[in-house]
Amino acid sequence: MPNITVFDMAGKNVGEVTLSDAIFGITPNQPVMHAAVVNYLANQRQGTQSTLTRTEVSGGGRKPWRQKGTGHARQGSIRAPQWRHGGIALGPKPRDYSYSLNKKVKRLAMKSALSSKVLTNNMIVVDKIEVAEFKTKTVVNMLNALGAAKKALIVLPEVDEKIIKSANNIPGVKTTLVNTLNVYDILNYDSFIVSQDAVAKIEEVYA
Repeated sequence: MPNITVFDMAGKNVGEVTLSDAIFGITPNQPVMHAAVVNYLANQRQGTQSTLTRTEVSGGGRKPWRQKGTGHARQGSIRAPQWRHGGIALGPKPRDYSYSLNKKVKRLAMKSALSSKVLTNNMIVVDKIEVAEFKTKTVVNMLNALGAAKKALIVLPEVDEKIIKSANNIPGVKTTLVNTLNVYDILNYDSFIVSQDAVAKIEEVYA
């Protein structure tokens, strides 16, 4: 079972925690993680793009000139796709891009993402993440003390408005909860900062 150092918010070593081998110690499955990221991004798409076809643009009710004898190419409408201000042929229309993944694939992707953070030493466990007041500087000091990279994901066991709002103004920093954690965020952020309570909750959820 992998052991990982536990720090406090000042960056001091305060002990160790043993992580579950089944969740934080597996060999990361790259294809499954890729599938989970593609699925997440597809589900975020609004799919509201829409172009006008020749039936939806204005004008073009009659034939612009007779079929033969003018020297022009034959035309049936000035709103055909080849005309300026004409309709768009084969353009995008509103659609739903979302799809679902198999539950086992989702769980394996999550475990792979978590294990990859442990393998690359980018997972930082903090004994308690809490602030006494709404203050961005407190979170900035914590990140500097922990040696966190510019892009950091802070995982909390439950909603803490003071931490969330204090971290909101810091560029490249995002806070999330255990129950809203996803593979894309874990892989997208360089530093994975998680409280000790959140580690226990993750192991409970994915055990």
